[in-house]
Amino acid sequence: MRALIALMWLLHWLPLPLLGRLGEGLGSLLFIIMKPRRHITLTNLRLCFPEKTEAERETIAKQHFQAYARSALERGILWWASEKRLKRLIKIDSGVPIDVIKSGPTILLCPHFVCLEIPGIALVLNSDLSICTIYSKQQNKIVDQALLKGRSRFRPVTLLSREKGVKPIIRAMRDGLPFIMLPDMDFGLRDAEFVPFFGRPAATLTATARIAAATHANVIPMITTFLPNYKGWKTTFYPAWENYPGEDIVEATRKMNAFIEQRVLEAPAEYFWAHKRFKTQPEGLTNVYGQDD
Repeated sequence: MRALIALMWLLHWLPLPLLGRLGEGLGSLLFIIMKPRRHITLTNLRLCFPEKTEAERETIAKQHFQAYARSALERGILWWASEKRLKRLIKIDSGVPIDVIKSGPTILLCPHFVCLEIPGIALVLNSDLSICTIYSKQQNKIVDQALLKGRSRFRPVTLLSREKGVKPIIRAMRDGLPFIMLPDMDFGLRDAEFVPFFGRPAATLTATARIAAATHANVIPMITTFLPNYKGWKTTFYPAWENYPGEDIVEATRKMNAFIEQRVLEAPAEYFWAHKRFKTQPEGLTNVYGQDD
């Protein structure tokens, strides 16, 4: 693992077009050899895009592996490149809503696109804000240290444990720290509801709506996607959602998933399809992945 980290450090000096192409080549190889993840990816795409042909879904799946591998290699730039280089490569669409964030508790909603490491850095580089987020300790200590150092290299980041629930999150938000939230993975039925995702029931955490209700927080989605021709990344901060969550937590969670669906349609290969998004099924339905969990 030390050798891998050292290789990433060496590769981060390469021009982005070369590094991006290397990542895509690696992704093409992984698409061939990582059969279980390929199966999960194609299953998710069949469930979410039944109107597409199998060939079309396979093309998206291969592009997803390429995008994911590319983002992994390009992470070295986030960890070690100069602030000047990062500001040149990260383009902000519509500006950072600093005034809205500073006006009160804020949830920065960051769905699982492959470039999800970048929005937080884009925010920190273009403001005087610190942030807080959930962090799961990595099993490998070397990887864990690299991630922690990379995420906090420009400003301290308050890391919160998922196991401790929402109280530490609410305290941090009330202390003025915007909370980066990744809302769209299947963690089982605890604090979740089945709401549609591309027409399929998906176990979805209701925490976004519940925390927003408890803190009267602004909910500002932020998503980063690749710029064309290996020119860097585009980070979009969307307008804060109005009257969110309202009276119905489940309906608010449904609206959140609908928003994510629209963003997926804009960059389908860059969404994290290799995760078992439909692992938890309503009672009476079978495992859609057809293999043991």
